[in-house]
Amino acid sequence: MRVTRKAAALGAATALLAGGMFLATPAVAAPAAACTGDQLSAIGADRTGSDRVRFTVVNEGPACELRGFPTVALSGQGSPDQNKALRVIPRGQARPVLLSQGASASTVLTFTPVLGEADGYCASGADPTVAPSLVVGVARMGFQVAPSDGGRFALCGDTVRATAFRP
Repeated sequence: MRVTRKAAALGAATALLAGGMFLATPAVAAPAAACTGDQLSAIGADRTGSDRVRFTVVNEGPACELRGFPTVALSGQGSPDQNKALRVIPRGQARPVLLSQGASASTVLTFTPVLGEADGYCASGADPTVAPSLVVGVARMGFQVAPSDGGRFALCGDTVRATAFRP
């Protein structure tokens, strides 16, 4: 291909207008890979109310992207076949969370509360469910966690409301 004098002059004029340097559009960084369960560690399950728990993970590997909602099951009933999967009702919109190494992200799990004192009861008339731990599924890995206060998880029904992960 032959460059004409007009094209060469136009290129030189553009370079002069840009302060003697050619301008280029900024490079766009490639998106981070999805987080994998083996690069995450669970900090724990901190109660933020009688019916709420904040579950947090930390990225111990290279930068990655975490998105979506967790899965949740009640556990610690003596054997894995006693675990009870809970139906997760998503709250809010899931957006990707970029986790650099050492960064954390959390989700808040909200249960239908057990009412009353001591043995408690469910407003629906059903029996409350109590378990010493939860298995929270994140990035294809299940993290078994107990409440940070040493208590037990108690809820009515088989659902949990969960927020999307946030930094």
